[in-house]
Amino acid sequence: MSIIVSTTELNDNIYHGRKQTVLAVLWGPDEGEGYRLYRKGHLPTALYCDPTAALAGLPGSGHGRNPLPDPHQLQAWFNKWGLQENSQVVVYDDGRGPLAGRAWWTLRWAGMTNVQILDGGLAAWNEQSFDLVGGPGNFAANANATVAPHSMPVSTLEDVVNRTGILVDNRDALRFAGKREVLDLKAGHIPGAVNVPVRDLLNEDRTFRTPEEIRERFARAGVSSGENVIVYSGSGNHSALALAAMEYAGIGGASHYVGGWSQWSANPRNPVERG
Repeated sequence: MSIIVSTTELNDNIYHGRKQTVLAVLWGPDEGEGYRLYRKGHLPTALYCDPTAALAGLPGSGHGRNPLPDPHQLQAWFNKWGLQENSQVVVYDDGRGPLAGRAWWTLRWAGMTNVQILDGGLAAWNEQSFDLVGGPGNFAANANATVAPHSMPVSTLEDVVNRTGILVDNRDALRFAGKREVLDLKAGHIPGAVNVPVRDLLNEDRTFRTPEEIRERFARAGVSSGENVIVYSGSGNHSALALAAMEYAGIGGASHYVGGWSQWSANPRNPVERG
């Protein structure tokens, strides 16, 4: 099963009542804005996923802006969504990609095996003029899926310091070079990292590039498999999307440094590289 699903395929699955759980991963800068966007219009049958409450723990300088969620916290959302052990789950965001990537990776980290990303997200869905519905959404079925944390490889700050393989930074080139930084305390990157911006893995419409194109882009950075590779971004969202792209391209298995640059740069003792 591919980790992505097209808008046409998903629309057909919804129309024919295929058993699946669709999660709308929507966020806005104002409190409650994500849910307001959901109520305004979401895919038929979709349930709401609050990325800050469901997919991340409390931020802090010692953990980064979007640390791993507490398993008990995530279990409450599993129950709310009615997830079954064998549930087929489709996640989508507004179309930019990182939040859907974060949802895909977090659910996989929590033990869900059948998770797909809607290619191009809500923007691609709207481009096809497929139906949207408003309101609070459907009631979920009873859940029996149990969160099984660490079902995907994770690296700590100490793992990054003591690494022997390749470290990949998935932020844009300007942030990697230290020429622009609006989110974290310092500009630059972790010494020794190579840069593969997640934007390079997507088409202009933010659908995934072909597996061949994705493999070629990683190969230019010296990555031909996920073995002995750690990826990171600012706080684990863009890198989650990059990990999804890697799996789609057949180079899965890389480890995720979720704390990312937000955790690394918060410690004044950690070295910084620019350029």
